[in-house]
Amino acid sequence: MTSPKFQLPTPKQILFAAFVFLAAIVPARAHHSLAAGFDVNKMLTLSGAITEMKWTNPHSWLSIDVKNESGEVEKWAIEFGSTNALLRNGWRRDDLPVGVTVTVTGYVARDGSKQISATGVKLPDGRTLFAGQAPAGN
Repeated sequence: MTSPKFQLPTPKQILFAAFVFLAAIVPARAHHSLAAGFDVNKMLTLSGAITEMKWTNPHSWLSIDVKNESGEVEKWAIEFGSTNALLRNGWRRDDLPVGVTVTVTGYVARDGSKQISATGVKLPDGRTLFAGQAPAGN
């Protein structure tokens, strides 16, 4: 009775295994925690007119024009959870048409940019939509 021979993997097999390994870990590393980009201890509320809504993954984005204390218009980017998370929370794609004024509450960007990670959006009809972003542990 002969025992099976052990063969070392070929260079092609090693390359394929390395590719599969890297393909699996890159998306996991690319996704960051909420607290990495936003200060979960500082909330901000903004009201402004919608200029664009991007239903994308892994995050959806809302752009609004907000008037500052000087009356100048500032462009703000609002980060939400994934499109799927928003839809599961009762959002509809027609909830945020361009030109409508909304009030958004969320966490401020750590880098000082005009971005917030939204926790909720109040619509003109009085409904408030949960935005799908909550800090870990809450």
